[in-house]
Amino acid sequence: MSDFANYIAHENSRDGRPVEIRALRPDDEADMLAALEQTSARSLQRRFFVMKRHFSDKERAFFLDIDFSNHVALAVLAEQAGRKVIIGGGRYIVFAPGRAEMAFMVIDSWQARGIGSMLMRHLIKLAGHAGLKELTAEVLPENAAMLNVFRKFGFEPVSTRDPQTVHLVLKLT
Repeated sequence: MSDFANYIAHENSRDGRPVEIRALRPDDEADMLAALEQTSARSLQRRFFVMKRHFSDKERAFFLDIDFSNHVALAVLAEQAGRKVIIGGGRYIVFAPGRAEMAFMVIDSWQARGIGSMLMRHLIKLAGHAGLKELTAEVLPENAAMLNVFRKFGFEPVSTRDPQTVHLVLKLT
């Protein structure tokens, strides 16, 4: 496990609210599931490409069993009702030497506040420090907001055989 497991940063959302970006921890499971409950079916479908409301034990273990080498995950937390809660998260998973796929999720009430861009910036930084050469992502064509975030960071669309998704690639230098 790398130092990424202790990663923490503080920023402000577009509307000025403070947020904490930190490594996802095994004890975040309840807060992560609570965040999913605050996420619309449409947003979940855009993230998982299928209608998804519940996760199996195996899926929950996968999302929380982070080695911070081949699987790096960050959570974004904000103050709500006097406690910090997860409002979003992002990760990359290495699928080939030097290459990893990224994915993000932000609860609906926090969308359009720059949270996805924050996650992108921090994950790209960590990927660079880890020596990765390329980041990829799969996005549904109707998810214009997420496509814009990826394009803003230099991801380029690459043609694939799957017309149901947009495959994006960022070469890291």
